[in-house]
Amino acid sequence: MADTQRPSDDRDLDTDGDDGEKRPWRLKSDPDDPAEDGKRKKSGSGSLLREVVIIVGCVLLLTWLLQTFIGRQYVIPSESMESTLIGCDGCTNDRIVIDKMVYRFGDPQPGDVVVFEGPSESWNGAWMSPRSTNPVMHKVQDALSWFGFAPPDENNLVKRVIATGGQTIECRNDEGVGVKVDGKPLHEPYINMELQRQTVAAFGPGVAGPGDSVPPCLGPDFGPIKVPEGNVWVMGDNRLNSQDSRYHVDDKYQGTVPISDIRGKVRTIIYPFSRIGGVGSINPQQ
Repeated sequence: MADTQRPSDDRDLDTDGDDGEKRPWRLKSDPDDPAEDGKRKKSGSGSLLREVVIIVGCVLLLTWLLQTFIGRQYVIPSESMESTLIGCDGCTNDRIVIDKMVYRFGDPQPGDVVVFEGPSESWNGAWMSPRSTNPVMHKVQDALSWFGFAPPDENNLVKRVIATGGQTIECRNDEGVGVKVDGKPLHEPYINMELQRQTVAAFGPGVAGPGDSVPPCLGPDFGPIKVPEGNVWVMGDNRLNSQDSRYHVDDKYQGTVPISDIRGKVRTIIYPFSRIGGVGSINPQQ
């Protein structure tokens, strides 16, 4: 008896039936198609690259929005605000974060610690730009500053608001009562008097005026000066080591700072870790 021919189990898996036509689908058991495999690999690489670009772009956009409208980090540049803020040579300077939103809804108040740009040549005479003299690097640093990776190209200072627009401030050492606003002596618990005594002891008689003792004004006499509307009078907490409004009374603002030059209110210290904490606003007029 003749053998009956059986359908082959080994026919082309890419065809359907006996007519050899290709199926519009694939089975798990189908061998890989090199061309299709290459397309998938290329598609996977492109998808990963797109995701990375989108993530980095979103992070940079969020960082720019935060730095521009919400808050920004600064490094304390000097000793003028000790012991509230540390910025001495040879130590770990405090890194602070300012609130850029608060003064969109109100004006600075006495006791606020603020970061501001030096408003006149009197404040900025000794300042040197942190930017490179190389034009290309200068532009790169400008771009980095948009995202907080480089400091702004301006003379940023930090002081405490003592008097605001319309108030009159003055101090006379012979009166023995310290700084007065609208005729009333201030209460300033944030001043470290031990630091003031150390300054007088280190620099000798006459450092802050006649004699060798700590003067009531913690510096030379000044005023009376009426603060213009829209401006504030600022002073450092380390009063004998602060080139503040008292030393710029001959400029066009009589030593005051326009509110438009204030970058924000200091809210917190974020570094070093041992000093993390809030920065209080103590109103010296109360």
